[in-house]
Amino acid sequence: MTDRSVAVTGLGLVTAAGLGTDATWEGVLRGESAGAKDDRLAGLPVDIACAVPGLVPARHVDRRSVLIHDRFVQLAIVAAREAVADAGLDPRTWDGARVGVVVGCGLGGVSTWETQHRRLLERGPEAVSALLVPMLVPNMAAGHLAMDLRALGPNLVTATACASGGTALGTAARLLQDGTCDIVVAGGSEAGVSPLMVTGFAQMGALSRRTEEPAAASRPFDADRDGFVIGEGSGMLVLERTADAEARGATVRARLVGHGASADAHHVTAPDPEGAGALRAMEAALGQAGVSGRDIDHVNAHGTSTPLNDAVEAAVLGRLLGDGATVTSTKGVLGHTLGAAGAIEAALTVLCVERSTVPPTANLRRQDPAVELDVVAGAPREQKVELAMSNSFGFGGQNAVLVFASP
Repeated sequence: MTDRSVAVTGLGLVTAAGLGTDATWEGVLRGESAGAKDDRLAGLPVDIACAVPGLVPARHVDRRSVLIHDRFVQLAIVAAREAVADAGLDPRTWDGARVGVVVGCGLGGVSTWETQHRRLLERGPEAVSALLVPMLVPNMAAGHLAMDLRALGPNLVTATACASGGTALGTAARLLQDGTCDIVVAGGSEAGVSPLMVTGFAQMGALSRRTEEPAAASRPFDADRDGFVIGEGSGMLVLERTADAEARGATVRARLVGHGASADAHHVTAPDPEGAGALRAMEAALGQAGVSGRDIDHVNAHGTSTPLNDAVEAAVLGRLLGDGATVTSTKGVLGHTLGAAGAIEAALTVLCVERSTVPPTANLRRQDPAVELDVVAGAPREQKVELAMSNSFGFGGQNAVLVFASP
């Protein structure tokens, strides 16, 4: 049978644990939450976030970046450049017409929107930037990557809320499998730490109210969880057909062997209480990979630290996988990066496969008795991971599940 698997040959990460894949991996292995007070949210009822430290646009992107890019684009560019270099590719020499870009993003340039709206109200129309629209629309994450990397093939942004990054990777795999592209730079980027967005999430009761102990606020699968901590970041992966990657002598870090998508069609924010949509996406990903749930060694769970999501996801995983797979949620360290989460967590899942190590779930002090899973906590666990699954679920009931295999 023809090998339809897709090779992951490059990774790039920019998260609250640091700039770069190594910094992020070391941060999640430590299991120490990046949650902290955020000056951008000063005066709000919820003023904590998991923010990316140390990003200087003039140095990490270019001198003009602060004038033409919203933060979600800056994060994407930094992560994508790392991923392409990690893959051993050079945009100056590749056939750009055969290179695609697919980026997941749920919000776009919300900070630009808020800043420019404030200018309009306070100073009038003449104070509004002529670049307002190209700085805020979500498609510019992919558009700017195409310009930066000379990627002339299909250029897409997927918006499936917090499943966006996972949806992007599944879409990218299909572009490779149907022969449209030879290389796809795919992932997610989000910079939603803004007063309006945080207030909106707080008003619906989605955020943790542990504002006086921010480093303990994000606690997936813990009995005392009370909501997520918003984060920001970007994760980018370079994908190629496995045969092509091997032919050019690239290092295959893992293979993307299955992708499943579904809709709950249940509620605007709450998951289907039976988890039927999540289960369909998991089964579709496993079916495409040609494996069963009992074959999965490890799951990077969506695990948002919200009461409803964690309970439903845990119940579905228990039914589908049994008790043989380890489970972790890296949102305990990185917070919930919304449209970028699926891609960041996919990259971390690849590292689990590659490095035979599972990061701990931060702040898991008393596991919810209803969560009957082997949730890794306290310290990293060394484990051979041949098959791993990464789950992403979004508002509107949109689900994306990825299955990765060892090379």
